[in-house]
Amino acid sequence: MATSSATTLSQPPGPMPGAATPQPTAASGGWNVAPKLPEQHTLFGDKNRAFWILQSAGWAGYFILRTLTGVANAMGFSFIIHTTLLTATGYSITLLMAAAYRRLIHQKPVVTWAVSISLVLIASAVFSAIETWSHATFLRPGTRPEGLQFFGAILLDFALLAAWSALYYGINYYLLLEQQTDRMLRLEAQASSAQLAMLRYQLNPHFLFNTLNSISTLVLLKQTDRANAMLSRLSSFLRYTLVNEPTGQVTIEQEVETLKLYLEIEKMRFEERLRPIFTIDPAVRRGRLPSLLLQPLVENAIKYAVTPQEEGADITIDARKVGGRVAIRVSDTGPGVDAQSALSARSTGVGLANIRDRLAQAYGADHRFETQTSATGGFSVTIDIPFQTESEELK
Repeated sequence: MATSSATTLSQPPGPMPGAATPQPTAASGGWNVAPKLPEQHTLFGDKNRAFWILQSAGWAGYFILRTLTGVANAMGFSFIIHTTLLTATGYSITLLMAAAYRRLIHQKPVVTWAVSISLVLIASAVFSAIETWSHATFLRPGTRPEGLQFFGAILLDFALLAAWSALYYGINYYLLLEQQTDRMLRLEAQASSAQLAMLRYQLNPHFLFNTLNSISTLVLLKQTDRANAMLSRLSSFLRYTLVNEPTGQVTIEQEVETLKLYLEIEKMRFEERLRPIFTIDPAVRRGRLPSLLLQPLVENAIKYAVTPQEEGADITIDARKVGGRVAIRVSDTGPGVDAQSALSARSTGVGLANIRDRLAQAYGADHRFETQTSATGGFSVTIDIPFQTESEELK
């Protein structure tokens, strides 16, 4: 019998004849599970109640089946008394076995197996002894079953209690496996959320370094009005990033507004050299995507297209709906780079690689991320993701 160091059901379910029957704890007569099981186990929402329902239903089925057998064979009222006594005996013995199994389930497999089999043998002997006594008392007074008749009763009772024990452990370990699977899924979700948060939090320090450096330069040049204006816009941008969860999603419309806040800050640095162009299809405004997904793309375009050129560059943000998907393209009119070395040559360390990781976390394989450059200059990044609205995301 496999054991586990994790918290298990202190009283797993065990079946009785005719029904899968859970078992009670010695103290309360029910189960005792520390972590909550997955919500789909509606029967085991109240485990103590579920135990008594299944336990009682199992032995009630045992009583009804044996009683019907006696009636069909014209055994008379005395057979009902005999069956009632056996039902009460089996019900009580299984409760005692459950109390023992509750402790055995935490032992080493060899101990669990050996002691459990021994208990089944002892319980079968007690059960068969009571059964043969009841048979001699109520059904055939004066007779004393012995030999093969007594041995046959032990075999039947052993098979009954062995099946009960097997289902007892089987159901217990099934519920334990479900519990551990649920815990593992929760841990995986937490790890995924932590990774997404880490990727998002990489953006702000990188952006803050550039912006604060520009503010510092303005202060040194005694351009306090422009420095104050940049600080005000920076605070608006950071307020937005603090309000939104790092692992959450926003609408494309909200993402565009955030980009405009960011570009207002950069516009103070580059003035007419920075020329943003937004081409947003109204059909995609309600579509959702990870927050601050596009900001690193625009930041890279500024760094590698606007900064090195005296005339600056155009930066186009295009979003349109294609079937059931959203195609987003961020392009510039800069000098461009070889497409094969785009990531290494243009990435800021947390820019394009960061976005690729975030897309993989959010959509798995259901996304497309491509970079492209042309011989005449210019660089573009295309993102293709499923079109999802808030109502679809909650399903």
